[in-house]
Amino acid sequence: MGRKIYRSDSRTGDRLMKISNAPIPDVKIIELQKHEDERGYFARTWCRKELAEAGIDMVIAQCNISFNKHRGTMRGMHYQVPPHTEQKIVFCIKGRIFDVAVDLRPDSLTFAKYFGVELSAENKKQLFIPDGFAHGFLTLENNTEIYYLMGNFYAPDASRGVRYNDPRFGIQWPEKIAFINERDANYPDSDEENIRNEFRFSR
Repeated sequence: MGRKIYRSDSRTGDRLMKISNAPIPDVKIIELQKHEDERGYFARTWCRKELAEAGIDMVIAQCNISFNKHRGTMRGMHYQVPPHTEQKIVFCIKGRIFDVAVDLRPDSLTFAKYFGVELSAENKKQLFIPDGFAHGFLTLENNTEIYYLMGNFYAPDASRGVRYNDPRFGIQWPEKIAFINERDANYPDSDEENIRNEFRFSR
């Protein structure tokens, strides 16, 4: 049986990532641009040059995968204080999540505001989360996997969290939370002054 030969796509200079601004400054939505043919498709998930041109200056320190058996699983909301603040790029490689970033930067005009977006294996969107944000997600399907690119190393002593239903943030989750660990469920109500000071004086 002979091999089938496909024509090559010569548009190698085309930009392969679409990067747009979220309503909160410095948060970015990254959409993969698929180049398709009869074999399937090709898409770029990381390009330091294209990201830098969009204002994302990130060096990858760690990569992580989170697998979640059940729909309705809540993880978050987590952050690290300076000098261990974390940039993240979050990508759902199987299933669907509602992904949320909360602005905790002390001098930001959008302090305590949040942005949420659905990430899925189908829509292939990624969310870039800058330093100074809390992050968390809710799974919208069983057997969901999330892939993280991290801009800093995990530092247990710098690890903090705020509660997913803290009234200060008013996050509107699209579905009921069915699974959550004890730590994430029992963070106290946030203290605005304490959060601002953590980021100001831990630098």
